[in-house]
Amino acid sequence: MKRIVIILLILTAGIINVSKAQTLKFGHIDIQQLIQVMPERATAVAELEKTATELEEVLGTMQTELQNMFTEYTEKRETMSDLVRQAKEEDIQAKQQRIETFRVQSEQQLQQKQQELMKPIIDKADGAIADVAKEQGLIYVFDVSSRVVLYKSNQSVDILPLVKKKLGIE
Repeated sequence: MKRIVIILLILTAGIINVSKAQTLKFGHIDIQQLIQVMPERATAVAELEKTATELEEVLGTMQTELQNMFTEYTEKRETMSDLVRQAKEEDIQAKQQRIETFRVQSEQQLQQKQQELMKPIIDKADGAIADVAKEQGLIYVFDVSSRVVLYKSNQSVDILPLVKKKLGIE
C-alpha cells in the first residue's frame, strides 16, 4: 500500500512538472531596433559626432603643417647644408610620428566615448526589458538582432512594442 502511495505521489509530481513546463513563456526583442528609436541615442550620437569633428580638425591641421614642412623642405633641400637638411628630415619624421600617434589615440578616445555614452542607454533598455519580461511572466528573452537565435516560434512573445511603451516611445 505504501508503495502505491509513493508511486502515485511521484507520478503526481511528474504530471505537475510537465504541466508547468508546458506554460513556460519565451520572449524576443531586437535590441538594436529598440536603441535606434530611443531619444537618448540621438543626443549621444550628436555628442560623439561633435567630438569626432574636433579631433578631425586637429588632425587636419597637423597634416597641413606636415605638408607645408615637406613642401618647404623639397623647395630648399638643394641649398641646405647637410646638418640643416638632416634636422629638417628629423622634424618631418617626428611630425609624421606625432600625427600617427594622435590618430591612434583619437580612435581609442572615440571608442571610449561611444561606450561611455551608450552604457546608460543600454542599461535603461536592459532595465525596461527586464521589467516587461517579469510583467509578462517570461523566463527568457532572446535578442534576435545578434543572430544568435536561429529560429523563433510564433509562440515567442515579441516584447519590443511593450518595452517601447514602457519607455514612453511611440
